[in-house]
Amino acid sequence: MQETPLGGRGKRRVAGLWPLQAADGFHHPPSVSRGPSPLKSGLMKSRMSFYFSDTVVLLFDFWSVHTPTGMALSVLVILLLSVLYEAVKMGKAVLLRRALLALPRSISQESLLEPKEGDTGPTQGSRWFRYHVGQTLFHVVQVVLGYMVMLAVMSYNTWIFLGAIAGSTLGYFVVYPLLGRG
Repeated sequence: MQETPLGGRGKRRVAGLWPLQAADGFHHPPSVSRGPSPLKSGLMKSRMSFYFSDTVVLLFDFWSVHTPTGMALSVLVILLLSVLYEAVKMGKAVLLRRALLALPRSISQESLLEPKEGDTGPTQGSRWFRYHVGQTLFHVVQVVLGYMVMLAVMSYNTWIFLGAIAGSTLGYFVVYPLLGRG
């Protein structure tokens, strides 16, 4: 890499490395292509610091908030998604405990595969498998909810961030005592 002078003040920078953030608060990487830059034309502006505002686009283009009422409703939705995330997380833990209790005391191929004579109910192996399928479904829901909340927080809107934190706190506070009853 070559060093080039910067502004004639004796400062030097490594060619190809650019300042992390411009004075307007947005990142402005150099344009590689010829023509108008997407940043200058307003197509691509991303904030990299938290800000208070009642306007934001969350997760999808159709979820565009422009009013204080819309922001309050969006914060409520994110709060409920966070509460649901905590509930699913605790439900998965309860299901794991039940799955472990469904396993036989001594694990062997015969005890998992062959039913005992005269036993018409579900075998321990099939019961364990049903718990495993349930856990897998809970896991998928937990991952989807987690990524949705994470991407909403990555809008860097402080109200949305506070809604996610409050929802996670409330969800854990309400659902955690139920873990002992499972």
